[in-house]
Amino acid sequence: MLRALDIRDMLIIDRLDISFQPGLNVLTGETGAGKSILLDALGFVLGWRGRAELVRQGADQGEVTAVFDLAPGHPARAVLDEAGLPVSDELILRRVNDASGRKTAWVNDRRASGEVLRALSDTLVELHGQQDDRGLLNPRGHRELLDAFAGLGPQRAATRAAWAAVRTARKTVEATRAALEAVREEEDFLRHAAAELEKLDPQPGEDAALDTRRRQMQAAERIRDDIARAYTLLGGDGAEGAMSDAMRWLDGASAQAESMLDAPLAALNRAMIELGEAQSGVESCLEALNFDPSELEAAEERLFAIRALARKHGVAPDDLAEFAGTLRARLAALDAGDADLAAQEAALEQARAAYDTAAGELSAARRAAAGRLDVAVMEELAPLKMERAVFETALSAAEPGPEGQDAVAFTVATNPGAPAGPLNKIASGGELSRFLLALKVCLTGEQSGVTMIFDEIDRGVGGATADAVGRRLARLAENGQVLVVTHSPQVAARGAFHWRVQKQVAQASTLSTVVPVAAADRVDEIARMLAGDTITSEARAAARALLDG
Repeated sequence: MLRALDIRDMLIIDRLDISFQPGLNVLTGETGAGKSILLDALGFVLGWRGRAELVRQGADQGEVTAVFDLAPGHPARAVLDEAGLPVSDELILRRVNDASGRKTAWVNDRRASGEVLRALSDTLVELHGQQDDRGLLNPRGHRELLDAFAGLGPQRAATRAAWAAVRTARKTVEATRAALEAVREEEDFLRHAAAELEKLDPQPGEDAALDTRRRQMQAAERIRDDIARAYTLLGGDGAEGAMSDAMRWLDGASAQAESMLDAPLAALNRAMIELGEAQSGVESCLEALNFDPSELEAAEERLFAIRALARKHGVAPDDLAEFAGTLRARLAALDAGDADLAAQEAALEQARAAYDTAAGELSAARRAAAGRLDVAVMEELAPLKMERAVFETALSAAEPGPEGQDAVAFTVATNPGAPAGPLNKIASGGELSRFLLALKVCLTGEQSGVTMIFDEIDRGVGGATADAVGRRLARLAENGQVLVVTHSPQVAARGAFHWRVQKQVAQASTLSTVVPVAAADRVDEIARMLAGDTITSEARAAARALLDG
């Protein structure tokens, strides 16, 4: 509910504070007094696109503040939460426009964008009038309005869920088909590569081991002959034999040498031991260097085969085993793909059938609701002196989607036999106002905390028709809040709260202001609306009759 509107230096308003109330609030005044300026100011703080020049002449900036009361569960709370703005029972919107045209907005004292203001506006205010392209005259919203009238929330939810299931199943099928097509294009290559890798069966670390063994065998070919000759020279025909002969000769002479050969003989004994160790080591080396030449050839062939496959597939030799596993998995997916695709396609058909069922039930419910809405609107049109008009909720086939497969449009024919068409194309200004009011009365069920604003919706009607308009506006306001800008005394008389918009000239400047009309003064205000500037006793009597009616 809109509780307060504070306007500073906007157009011809210098300072204005209005406190609105629940129920039917009426604003009256002479033509040109500035009633539309109030709506411009409210639209400005709500982020609506409107006039470019809003700042009052001579002022540095204009400012509008609107205060709303939010009931628990009000849709605006979700908008605030999503935007990361403070949420409380009171919502304060403030927007400033400086003389250069720069606009700045705050929501509960936090900076906010125009987009956030407009999102909040959709949950806070409905504006209805003869240029109501954001509300009932917008065909894009007719389907949602019909669903709300019929209480089709569960059916819409079921249809949305079924549509989501269709989309998920379709994406799964499309992804599987694309994967299968990609694999089939290279099936021959995959099978050949997998067989080649399976035959070679490379193992992680094998490349390094083969390379080491190959280098050892290549080195052995170059050095083994030299080592063998050295081994021969160290043996009995070489160093070992010579040293044994020397020790035998010295040992035979040591008795006559009187201990002079003891040390040399001891050294030779030690040398023989070292020579034996050297012979053993060289022999072990020779044994290690013994290899079958075919082993080198086999090692080289396998090493070169592993490296060639690694280059062919663009992977490291140690990754060939993992790559072979990937190829086998892709081939397994290909072999099982047709069965998987068939199962997924069957699931997609089931999802489509479920969607068709849900959408069909929603369509049937909409057709039934359309008939009820048509009857309800026609009943409302009769008191509004449009009993010859025909209202019809037209349903036609639409592209299937999350909201079903129906297009909904409210159409009218102003006279029997005349062709039906969109509201704003067929009805005249006065007729359009009454159609909109009848529709709104029928479409408004449980109040959602939205403030409904009617901008001269009674234009072009008077007498009993205007009284019928006023009664319906009062009915709309019983459990909520309705603001009406009106020139009709019959409508003004139905207001629970009454404000008069008036101009005044001060210091050569024309200013607009809004003053509450006290209960005692309402007779004169409504009499003025009936009779003009000269209020007669007859006009006062008629005003009292309207107020008492």
